[in-house]
Amino acid sequence: MVAGGPWLQRVIQYVANELIVDRLANSPTFQRFAVRSNKKMQELAQKGVAQRESLMEQVKQFSEQLKQGAEGSGGRR
Repeated sequence: MVAGGPWLQRVIQYVANELIVDRLANSPTFQRFAVRSNKKMQELAQKGVAQRESLMEQVKQFSEQLKQGAEGSGGRR
């Protein structure tokens, strides 16, 4: 085994990573992709919040209906 193997591998990975990041950061195509992806993720997050609120309201209404039904029947089955 080569004594400097893991060290050399880390250096190569670092240099490759720096080159890739630099090229992507300066790429108009990648920048458009990043902006579109970010916008889409924000839209999905907002839809998720709206869906959660809607579901919670439905659960609340259902719970109230069950409570009213139990009270109306005197708690008997």
